[in-house]
Amino acid sequence: MSEQCPATTTATLLLVDDEENMLNRLRRVLRNEPYALLMASSGEQALSLMEAQDVDLVISDARMPGMDGATLLANIQQHWPDCLRILLTGYADISTTVRAINEGHIYRYISKPWDDDELRLIIRQALTYQFAERERQRLERLTLSQNQQLQELNADLENRVTARTAEIQQIADMLDLAYAELKRSYVTATEVFSSLLNQRLPRHRQTNSRVVELVKAYAQHYQLNEALGRDLSMAAALYNLGKLTWDDNLFNKPSDLLYKDELELYRRYPALGEGLLMTLEPLREAAKLIRHHQERWDGGGFPDRLRENQIPLGARLLRLAVDFVELQQGMVLERKLERDEALLLLQKYAGRLYDPQLCERFVRLCTELELDTTLTDDTVLRLDTRRLEPGMTLVRDLYAENGTLLLNEGKELDAWLITKLINFEASEETNYTLYVRKPKAKSTQ
Repeated sequence: MSEQCPATTTATLLLVDDEENMLNRLRRVLRNEPYALLMASSGEQALSLMEAQDVDLVISDARMPGMDGATLLANIQQHWPDCLRILLTGYADISTTVRAINEGHIYRYISKPWDDDELRLIIRQALTYQFAERERQRLERLTLSQNQQLQELNADLENRVTARTAEIQQIADMLDLAYAELKRSYVTATEVFSSLLNQRLPRHRQTNSRVVELVKAYAQHYQLNEALGRDLSMAAALYNLGKLTWDDNLFNKPSDLLYKDELELYRRYPALGEGLLMTLEPLREAAKLIRHHQERWDGGGFPDRLRENQIPLGARLLRLAVDFVELQQGMVLERKLERDEALLLLQKYAGRLYDPQLCERFVRLCTELELDTTLTDDTVLRLDTRRLEPGMTLVRDLYAENGTLLLNEGKELDAWLITKLINFEASEETNYTLYVRKPKAKSTQ
């Protein structure tokens, strides 16, 4: 038998107990939760239900006639390993519990009589863990698939290069070089992750690209070593990966207004983000920066309460960039701060939240380079000349190495002008970075 909960169903639970009054009690405890409930009075009936439909979590009594709980959960673990398993026991039967742990690989065991609120919390935690694990596996599969597509594309490009004429050989070499660089750098891979993450985040909470812009500017301006700059870029692109498990309500609340369960969930997101990335060798250092980017200089942060120089340098810088962007987006305080207000607030908390020397350099950089244009306007891009497209408009003056003004702000680019820029770069043996605005979408009317 099954019962549909009144709220929107998010998971299917199978409750197994040979005592009908215990099943009824479980059903009453969970009746207002967003779960579809299935009931079984024996292990055999439970397995039949498992065969008939997908089940996310099984809660089984330990002592039942015929097939006991440990045997049932071991059977489920063997045939449906993704289904979470919880054992209920009202007896001091250590052997049954140990067997359930060893053979059934249960998520938790709960003693009867249970506390209703604790039972509901354990179930929510179990399903949150299950969702995060499924999402991690999905992202890994997607990444592997995309990497395979890139490898196939590379093989195809190499075949084309072989067949090309001398006239286009230079262009083919450039494409090959660009792709070789793509294989050496995992920064590009994090952009794939970041774009996937943005599909889950509300539009006004998609801060990844803005944080990336800040840390890249800092790394370039203060000449950080290449490895740290690369790890910082990847960490900035994925710092809020751990928020994938949040519901929509939590996304819309500033962090300073959270309390109790919401605050606890918020404080877990850096460590969860690290956990989702630690299996990827090239991302391990970036994952550590993500874990520690909410630590405080005075030791009052989370998750590990590190202080001062115990906090990795990259994590200290990432926190400054994240807070600067999120303060302007209304994600920290109840109201959005203006850019200058945000900078003043960073300075106010230097020595408490932030590394004071790092904070001073960060604020000076933001002030000198006027990075607010690229941080508060989603239509502004920072591109090299080979990524420019006709129709884009400069939002900053472009100067040559000798100080000569090449193009002024407001100039609209066309194919001829882009080609000229590329040729000029080659003749001067330099590289230019342009701040441009995306072309406006054409009306379909």
